[in-house]
Amino acid sequence: MTKALSVWWDGRVAGTLKLSNTGGMTFIYAPAWLADPASPPLSISLPKREPRFAECECRPFFSGLLPEEGQRDAAAAALGLSKHNDFALLDALGGEVAGALMLWPEATTPPSSLAPVSTPLTDRELDELITALPKHPLLAGSELRLSLAGAQPKVPVVLVDGRVALPAQGQPTTHILKPAIERFDGTTENEALVMKLAAAVGLDVAAVDVRIAGPRPFLLVTRYDRITDDRGVHHRLHQEDFCQAMGVAPETKYEKEGGPTIARCFELLRRAVTRPAVDVLKFVDAVIFNVIAGNADAHGKNFSLLYADDESRLAPLYDLLCTAAYPDLSPRLAMKVGGRTTIEEMGIKTWPAFAKAAGVAAPFVVRRVGALCDAVRAQLPAVTSQFASPLDLEAVQRVATLIESRAARLAERTLAR
Repeated sequence: MTKALSVWWDGRVAGTLKLSNTGGMTFIYAPAWLADPASPPLSISLPKREPRFAECECRPFFSGLLPEEGQRDAAAAALGLSKHNDFALLDALGGEVAGALMLWPEATTPPSSLAPVSTPLTDRELDELITALPKHPLLAGSELRLSLAGAQPKVPVVLVDGRVALPAQGQPTTHILKPAIERFDGTTENEALVMKLAAAVGLDVAAVDVRIAGPRPFLLVTRYDRITDDRGVHHRLHQEDFCQAMGVAPETKYEKEGGPTIARCFELLRRAVTRPAVDVLKFVDAVIFNVIAGNADAHGKNFSLLYADDESRLAPLYDLLCTAAYPDLSPRLAMKVGGRTTIEEMGIKTWPAFAKAAGVAAPFVVRRVGALCDAVRAQLPAVTSQFASPLDLEAVQRVATLIESRAARLAERTLAR
């Protein structure tokens, strides 16, 4: 049984994650990594230092690389592991994770990222892959070691001549394949609509494309933590979500469970990014847009920091879904906005209170609420028209109508105009 995992970053060992005699995890940076001033820390919550990090210090970051909730349960079952055994799950899944890292058994070297070209999946193979994901999230139990955070079914893939393929061991993936959520209607169309709408109104959003496998649509999301050089070689960029950066365990990602608040998110941005003035305003827009779009599930793991070109910045937005379209899901926002959790609770005092928590001028925030409400309503027809059969056009129109109504209602309830 593996007792230690080397944490690789761009061909070098940054440190070692170990399983202690009591079953807990510890992390220690490699001496060469510490000695190199150009080598960055793995996380804001794991600053470079010689003493090892105890489990309570390192678990939020490393556990944050793993799937969550039902996806974690199913992956553990497929692997024959306890869902509570973070180290064993990282050992089984940690070859390709979010960001620049690879976790590999100590004293072994990961396969080269210059992997042979993968073979695109046939339509039948793609359909079989999507069928298998609910019981085998991230293809747990296969020879591939893949992991992504989140509670929705998904798997990282590569594109070969525009077609979906599974990566070779060690190969950086370039896209995330997200099938529909079985228990809710039209989630693929819903997420695609909200993501495209966010882009249309000027937000920085991961690119998405809707495709069909057999009778079922799926979402293909371009990974913002991967780049391709002039030779066509893919490279990993580092990122961490807000919970990882704050040292918050994934199971406490919601504000009501002790997770990040709006105020803490803005504080993190101000001390963590290269250009706080830019990213603080981007985050203001993101919060407002999520309220308009009915995305109540915008918790601390659905926002990230991206590290590239010697800079750190707010990562493009991702996982935008109109959860308000599903009555079985809570309408309450994962993070309170101006002390409120639903549009119905919001009034003219909401946005000045939000502005105070964000540390920005209230008149500016009020103007942005009005501008984004107007932009959403103006862009919805054009974005909606991008969808065509065989997609569920009724689901698209249902979500669009709901968002239009929310934009009108938010403006009416919170703006004096």
